[in-house]
Amino acid sequence: MSEEELSRAAEILRQGGLVAFPTETVYGLGANALDAEAVARIYRVKQRPFASPLIVHVADEAMARTITAEWPERAQRLAKKFWPGPLTLVLKKAATIPDLVTAGLPSVGVRVPAHSVAAALIRRAGIPVAAPSANRFSEISPTSAEHVRKSLGGCVDMILDGGPTQVGIESTVASLVRVPPVVLRPGMIDQAELEAVTGESWGHESELPHISESPGLHPRHYAPRTPFFVLEPDAKPPAGRGRILEMPVDVASYANRLYAELHQADSEGWDWIAVIQPPHSPDWTGVRDRLRRASTPD
Repeated sequence: MSEEELSRAAEILRQGGLVAFPTETVYGLGANALDAEAVARIYRVKQRPFASPLIVHVADEAMARTITAEWPERAQRLAKKFWPGPLTLVLKKAATIPDLVTAGLPSVGVRVPAHSVAAALIRRAGIPVAAPSANRFSEISPTSAEHVRKSLGGCVDMILDGGPTQVGIESTVASLVRVPPVVLRPGMIDQAELEAVTGESWGHESELPHISESPGLHPRHYAPRTPFFVLEPDAKPPAGRGRILEMPVDVASYANRLYAELHQADSEGWDWIAVIQPPHSPDWTGVRDRLRRASTPD
């Protein structure tokens, strides 16, 4: 990644344009989070419902504090432990954040990405960057620049190619505006790790009202066009010509490969794609969430 490319991308963001860039989780479609017109372009390009809030990416805790109205002790502890990294904290938003970013909610999701390109881009732009995954709404998230090109084509002003992502699924989203706190979207940082840092028991997402305070909560999400099934080990595969993906046995490698494998299989013309159900242990919660939302309803 050249200095010239980063400078050009930062200027595009400052001028209200869209830049796709790598984070450690997936590629994001970024716009100036303080510019409502730029944010509206994200929704149009992704064909995303305006009721689905966006996560704002920042360079550090200091920038996070500029877009939040409160910074509780819980936030301080979690940021110190997990930032930069795949954890989004939902906090009361500052007035500077347009309602369009948060789907009209009084809270905003914010995180510091752990990717050198993302960090350099945000610092150089000098602004918080609203960035959902860089793909059409509900489709497989992109873990490479090529995935972005295939999904969004020429709708993006610039794509920064930082190679394949490392984590491979989206961040854990934790709401700190609720008491007790709650994980809205599971990821590779699980609830037990968050509870250990804050020293308290957290609530459960199933107990929440049906309000979308986090992206990625639609029943059908992260989905290939090809029918996709999650099979029990002894289940009979569907009829027709299909492919059962051979996935790694450890959760980190599985998450890293999941979307890339789905992209590849989806391009091969199968009647169906499937994976064998992974373990039900807590560390697999994020992966199992993505599989459930990506799979074809019975």
